[in-house]
Amino acid sequence: MSKFRNFALAAIIALPSVAFAAEAAKPVSKVAAKDYGLGTPATLDMYKAYLIDVRPDGQGAPVGKGTVKEGEKLFGDQCSSCHGDFGEGVGKFPVLMGGEGTLTRDHPVKTIGSYWPYASTLFDYIDRAMPFPMPKSLTPDQVYSITDWLLNQNNIVKDDFVLTNENIGTIKMPNGNGFYMDDRKVAEKSFWNANACMKNCKPTVAVTAKAISLNDPPKDAKAAAK
Repeated sequence: MSKFRNFALAAIIALPSVAFAAEAAKPVSKVAAKDYGLGTPATLDMYKAYLIDVRPDGQGAPVGKGTVKEGEKLFGDQCSSCHGDFGEGVGKFPVLMGGEGTLTRDHPVKTIGSYWPYASTLFDYIDRAMPFPMPKSLTPDQVYSITDWLLNQNNIVKDDFVLTNENIGTIKMPNGNGFYMDDRKVAEKSFWNANACMKNCKPTVAVTAKAISLNDPPKDAKAAAK
């Protein structure tokens, strides 16, 4: 094979690679799925399927309703294996009830009743991620019912309360006023040092506390090997 034929063949083989590299260099939004035969262009309905967030004021909540009674049955069927029959938590799964008045303690118990700021947060999380093995398998009415029962068990709504998309944004949570905007620029400004030491710094760094989950390190090599 002549040098010219080798060169021509190499050029022909290289062309698709060059074209692919040039196309790949384009912004993702400019590259259509059909160009490479991968995937399909997203339709408006596919895009809307991801718009499931529910805001604190209730905007975005799907049309539906649920009762405390129905929520109790659904919780027993769908949630109790992880969270316990009464939301007390099983194993390492989180506790959902109680914890009132513990947020100022060294070891606060953060539950729906003691910590969560909005009822919509509860609905949104259940709707997106629960039940654990089969997320998105619950209907809106079922999510409303489970949310209603959990609110009831935390003494936030009464036994006959019917939770709907129209009233979920009106529920006042016990810790609803316990959150505030990040104010570190003001609250911590006095700690900032514009002339921080960068070398030959004298102050000693010392560990003053440990995370609850940390265990003491082994004191000798024999203990470390066990």
